[in-house]
Amino acid sequence: MEVIESGIPGFDEITVSESISGGIPKNGTTLIYGPPKTGKTIFCNQFTYHGLTKEEPCLYITLDYGIKQLKSNMMDFQWLIQNYIQNQSLYIIDGISKLSGAKLDDTNNYKISSANNPADIMVKVGIGTRSVYKKSKHFRSILDSINTFIEFNPEQMVIRVLKAYLRRISEAGGTGIIAYTEGVADPETENVLKSLFDHTIRLDGENLLIEYTLEDYDVHTFESSYKITDKGFVVGKI
Repeated sequence: MEVIESGIPGFDEITVSESISGGIPKNGTTLIYGPPKTGKTIFCNQFTYHGLTKEEPCLYITLDYGIKQLKSNMMDFQWLIQNYIQNQSLYIIDGISKLSGAKLDDTNNYKISSANNPADIMVKVGIGTRSVYKKSKHFRSILDSINTFIEFNPEQMVIRVLKAYLRRISEAGGTGIIAYTEGVADPETENVLKSLFDHTIRLDGENLLIEYTLEDYDVHTFESSYKITDKGFVVGKI
């Protein structure tokens, strides 16, 4: 299995096996999930920033925080993204600021949408995917998080939209990480949701459980402790 660097200290080192060299599976989709406040967004942001520093563009769909909060969250760890927004290697679809009443304008790589209008978001995902693909055939994509989609839309619609999103990212050669907080959807929908992904990472606040599924459906499992430091997400002993 081909992988890309996660940018998470200790993560790539523990995800090594005979078939995996360590990192995030390339051109795959990974669900990062767990209870609230366990570091899912920090992981997504750190993964995004590391890619940007390696000249890997990112399509970032933010549904839990608007662009101002996204920048602030990144800045807390000294991950400064303004230059990447300006050079258009970071393409943002903001699905929450409009709902909060913020008055912002679209730019070439910042698009305003609404979590309660998944059709519009998918149109903008198509445009954004083409934009980042032009910069690199291998790009990163973040959706943070599914929770807001579920709050504003019927769960079965969310599943259909999510399937379309995952297919579009994979077909374009992107590597996607999608965040979800356990218990937001009903148990049956949650099981269906988890089954859509090639790979999963579960966080519980102290430990993470990683499951990577290879093409032959061979599942590789990795476990470790983790902490959130002033440098971000760190796996294993510090």
